Amino acid sequence: MYQSILMQLLPALHKTAEFISKEFIRFDPANIEIKGHNDLVSYVDKTAEAMLEEACLKITPDAGFINEETGVKSPDSEFVWIIDPLDGTTNFIQKIPVFAISIALQHQGKLVLGVVHEVNRWETFTAIKGQGAYLNHKPIRVTKEKKLSQVVVATGFPYSNFYNLDEYIDLFKEFLFATRGLRRLGSAATDLAFTAAGRFGGFFEANLKPWDIAAGTLIVQEAGGIVTDYMGNPNCVFGNSILASSPIIHQQMMGIIARNIHICP
Repeated sequence: MYQSILMQLLPALHKTAEFISKEFIRFDPANIEIKGHNDLVSYVDKTAEAMLEEACLKITPDAGFINEETGVKSPDSEFVWIIDPLDGTTNFIQKIPVFAISIALQHQGKLVLGVVHEVNRWETFTAIKGQGAYLNHKPIRVTKEKKLSQVVVATGFPYSNFYNLDEYIDLFKEFLFATRGLRRLGSAATDLAFTAAGRFGGFFEANLKPWDIAAGTLIVQEAGGIVTDYMGNPNCVFGNSILASSPIIHQQMMGIIARNIHICP
């Protein structure tokens, strides 16, 4: 069933990605709205979300939605889609070519399908519960490296909630010395997809939303990784923090986080 849903979803997702790509070339930054501090939205986000929701309703007519732009609709439905139509809106507006579409599907409250499509590289990361993770239909796995010092780690910087910024600066410092490098791409969905593919050894960030991480969470898990919050709780999609990596690297990253984040956000 889920494979059929995925096959029906992909053409609509790619059509939406084509729309986003065309708008990226001609988008005028004057056409933005400000939802909050450093929280931006454009007609591209809204149009893309409407396109995706329409496609999802054709596949699962009675589905609910947890959408970034239009909010929560019928969350107690048997099927619930979790959609971020343009993860990395600030990158898009600033003409930085790193942003993605993120779509996850819950069935009876459990994540069963995830898709992250990185628009500029035209890379489609997919996962179905229990069936592995794929990049453009080829299997992917999390990093095989055993030491944190051998991998690059991705993160996100606080952009609206700065109450524990000093702790985060200390955390970043330790990761800079402990890893091969620290990266901030500006798209959590892309960070998680790249972690699933072994490009990043791990990813951590706080204060994200379900639409940012739901699809990527399942993709990392199906690629052999572990996804928890900063306290090690695996139920993190609707939580306040996320740590995703291979099982061995996850333990090492947890140690650094525990030493630096004393009040978990």
